[in-house]
Amino acid sequence: MIWLLRHADAAPGQPDEARPLTRKGERQARAAGLALARLGVRLDACLTSPRVRALETARLACEPLGLSPIVTPELDGDPFEAERLAAGLGEVLLIGHNPSMQQSLHDLTGARARLRKGAVAAVAERELELLLGPAELAAIAGEPSR
Repeated sequence: MIWLLRHADAAPGQPDEARPLTRKGERQARAAGLALARLGVRLDACLTSPRVRALETARLACEPLGLSPIVTPELDGDPFEAERLAAGLGEVLLIGHNPSMQQSLHDLTGARARLRKGAVAAVAERELELLLGPAELAAIAGEPSR
């Protein structure tokens, strides 16, 4: 299974690669990890973009999952091959940016789906198994979605 998590809400500004999460983004990232843990998701690895907002999302989301994120330059925002990145890692969570996250989801499944900031998608055998937005993740995590 390949899990895709688009980075959570980030502050505006420049340089782009240094933009941190907002408080809302911090809540979204924590909720994503808590929701996956509550759903019983067992991940073997988490790969993340090195950009600050993605790395902060990864750290907060991975904490309840007992994982340490691995910085992966291929997730920096350019198109990437999810299957190649995930090869041999078992169940893996990839954290990155749009439009490459949505494009990867489409490449894997053929689905045209909106992957909002803080949203999670799960793909198994080239089929979209799950797509949850930040409000649904917050509800599963038992936290307000504000």
